[in-house]
Amino acid sequence: MTTRRQFFTDLGTGSAALLATGAATGTAAAGVHDHAHGAAAPDAPAPDAADHPQPGADAAAPPHHPAGRPYTPVHTPNGWTLPWRMVDGVKEFHLVAEAIEHEFAPGCVAKCWGYNGTTPGPTLEAVEGDRVRIYVTNRLGEPTSIHWHGLYLPSGMDGVAGLNQPAIGPDETFAYEFTLRQHGTHMYHPHADEMVQLAAGMMGLFIIHPRDGSERVDRDYAILLHNWALHPGTYRPDPSIMLEFDLWTFNSKVFPAIAPMVARTGERVRIRIGNLSMWNHPVHLHGVQFEVTGGDGGRWPRAQWQREVTTLIPVGQLRDIEFTAIPGDWAFHCHMSHHTMNAMGHGIPNLIGVDQRALEQRMRKLLPGYVPMGEHGMAEHAGHVAMGMPNMKGPPNTLPMMTGEGPYGALEMGGMFTVVKVRDDLAPDDYRDPGWFAAPAGTVARRVSSDPSFGEPVRRR
Repeated sequence: MTTRRQFFTDLGTGSAALLATGAATGTAAAGVHDHAHGAAAPDAPAPDAADHPQPGADAAAPPHHPAGRPYTPVHTPNGWTLPWRMVDGVKEFHLVAEAIEHEFAPGCVAKCWGYNGTTPGPTLEAVEGDRVRIYVTNRLGEPTSIHWHGLYLPSGMDGVAGLNQPAIGPDETFAYEFTLRQHGTHMYHPHADEMVQLAAGMMGLFIIHPRDGSERVDRDYAILLHNWALHPGTYRPDPSIMLEFDLWTFNSKVFPAIAPMVARTGERVRIRIGNLSMWNHPVHLHGVQFEVTGGDGGRWPRAQWQREVTTLIPVGQLRDIEFTAIPGDWAFHCHMSHHTMNAMGHGIPNLIGVDQRALEQRMRKLLPGYVPMGEHGMAEHAGHVAMGMPNMKGPPNTLPMMTGEGPYGALEMGGMFTVVKVRDDLAPDDYRDPGWFAAPAGTVARRVSSDPSFGEPVRRR
């Protein structure tokens, strides 16, 4: 097991060798490995549907592709990549806008809208210079369109219904066709009844890799940020909400249902983050200082890279962050505290510091099992959930505010929270959850006293 100290010592004394090895590894691996739902390799035969798991599946061991390609395929946690077919030199994709049933986490299912059976829709992945043809079939009850967010293309392909094209009516299929003139992290979403269709989950990522094979990394992840108003006890997102959202998601999942991102010690990792929510999100990664290497306009010149531990992703924008993986389990989350909670009510009284014991006795005569919350803070909530108290289930189809169990107890998180898990012994194509980190002896914070008067701390009175 490589410790953090050992890793940084090795990095400092042999950084050139490590970077060279990482570059070589990335170049070799990128030509042969892919996400389980990846598209056909360039110039390869059209893919057989049987070779691709169903949307939403998360295969443990992605297949190898004998044909090389000039990029490391993107892995979309909890998501998938849309297969394409080569037809007369054009890469053809087919998106279907439709109503779906979506699970945010076990115990919370909603009637949403998405593409090809999921929200977000499948990730589209291509290479700069490709000619693409994207069929869009509308299986909704109202018109729609698709805007290709940030792409250079003819005005008539830009997807604003009424301005650039007629809306795609129910049951109709339209074709968008253009040549990819750039590379970078991009998005797609409707520009027809946009507030409703976005609020219901219609969005996806469009990744364009550079033709020359540059910018390769060992692991390439893609995440789409979104917010939802799924009122307690309901089953359909409310599109009329502007501020009071109660579910905050990475790829339309909330913690603890958000898949971890995994890497091998020393690998170069990129996380592409797009924001199609109605809030700005300061996204923070523990354990490393990452570099912000790109945005809406693609990769920035190296002189413009920013070293950060938190980066703000404004509404409608994208950011690419990169780092070298060091061993451990590292939290990755939005740093707006209420964005790491589920189903949080904002109109309840503040009961911190209020002795509720007398009220509790009277309430239990009317509601057996009543448990007051909030006298000493809201951590009680996660404890009650962890203990499985039946009265903590709340309204139907409504997730607890904070939940999730870690190796040392309740994590007290929800919403936009997951973990980057780095291990010494992961295979390049292994994206499975390796379980919790086995911390080396002496590297875990420990209790030294249970006496509140312990020690002689300096305090200002």
